[in-house]
Amino acid sequence: MCMNYGENKVFLTKKGKIMAERLNIESFESKILENDKLVLIDFYSESCVPCKRISPLLAELEELYADKLYVGKVNIAYDTHLVERYEVTAAPTLIFFKNGEQIKKLVGIQKKIELEEIIKRNI
Repeated sequence: MCMNYGENKVFLTKKGKIMAERLNIESFESKILENDKLVLIDFYSESCVPCKRISPLLAELEELYADKLYVGKVNIAYDTHLVERYEVTAAPTLIFFKNGEQIKKLVGIQKKIELEEIIKRNI
């Protein structure tokens, strides 16, 4: 489920917990560059079944590593500048950032253990 809070959309888990803020071109830079946490950005599409399947996993990881991981979402249909800039060719694409720099890019559905390995290596 998705709710609007001002200009940003906030996604809710099935249990009603807030997860993954939707970013746009205006908010993307500040969230990446000004964040002292490890950052995971999910480039997704509303119509993408794998994107919907991975969303609860990302919410779980955000909750598990709340003080060390920031998770954001970029809708590939609306934020084409970011899609081009980061050469996103499929959804879902997950990109990890640390200290404002891209450190890892994954395309397609991912397993929790693989994502946790990346998180643990970089926090």
